[in-house]
Amino acid sequence: MSGLDAVFSGVQSALAPAGSAAAGIATLTWIMFAGAAIIFLIVMACVAFALFAPQERRAFLSDHRMVIGGGIIFPFVVLTALLVYGLVLTRDLVRAPGTEPLEIHVTGEQFWWRVHYPAATAETPPLVTANEIHVPVGRPVRFLLTSADVIHSFWIPSLAGKLDMIPGHTNRLLLEAERPGIYRGQCAEFCGSAHALMAFDVVAHTPEAFEAWMRGQREDARQPVTTLRAQGRDLFLESGCGACHTVRGTSAAGTLGPDLTHVGSRRTIGAGLFPTNRGTLAGWIASTQHLKPASKMPSFGVFTGEQLRALAAYLDGLK
Repeated sequence: MSGLDAVFSGVQSALAPAGSAAAGIATLTWIMFAGAAIIFLIVMACVAFALFAPQERRAFLSDHRMVIGGGIIFPFVVLTALLVYGLVLTRDLVRAPGTEPLEIHVTGEQFWWRVHYPAATAETPPLVTANEIHVPVGRPVRFLLTSADVIHSFWIPSLAGKLDMIPGHTNRLLLEAERPGIYRGQCAEFCGSAHALMAFDVVAHTPEAFEAWMRGQREDARQPVTTLRAQGRDLFLESGCGACHTVRGTSAAGTLGPDLTHVGSRRTIGAGLFPTNRGTLAGWIASTQHLKPASKMPSFGVFTGEQLRALAAYLDGLK
């Protein structure tokens, strides 16, 4: 893959739109880029003419009509046209869709993402997960965005523009994925020393696959089926991990950190930092502050190698 191909494609490229909102923004980007390039060429042509044309032919450049036309009227017309087009595009981005959108609440925290899906019925609680957002293809999704601490910025380049997440305030972002795929998101507002390590994945499913994923995620955590995983579960509960994390179906009900009920089914840990497997889970538990400084989770160097293997096996089994 060439350098340009890498820029114009991939899971985190604003120039590879996979949704109507991102497509409109990409079109505006190309129009502004083309306009800027044309204006640059015109200006450079005028500079070259002023430097190299015969003296008698350069006189019109200092004529007041040239100054007014090229220095006032031309930029006024061009910038006004771009402003009007941008405002029309912005209106389309927030216009109410014909289909009832799926609402997903996302809270930015230092330095991860808490994700709430609405309750399926009045009797079921909302689904809470972290650092990975699943959406159905072809259905509008309205994100309700806020922050628990400082200002963050929610950005999925291939699906929509960025929007700030402000403590005590809820912003709304509407988007629709046009095709299944995995799209990377990122915090786009400096929010602390681990800001660059605060990413997430958006997984777009067919409607049927999305419903199947939702049903699976609403279930309680699986019970361990091996001795090693059972040891890991017991160690998880006895060591006080449940003070910060929830694992539904167990006594762990903490809300300070991410919900781990189905952590083994997520593509990454640490907010997009490492792929989810036993090795990365064990390394994360033992050396959190080394791998992601400023994370609120301390490093647990007290566990032995065997204990780390048991914990990692248990968490990896929470599919």
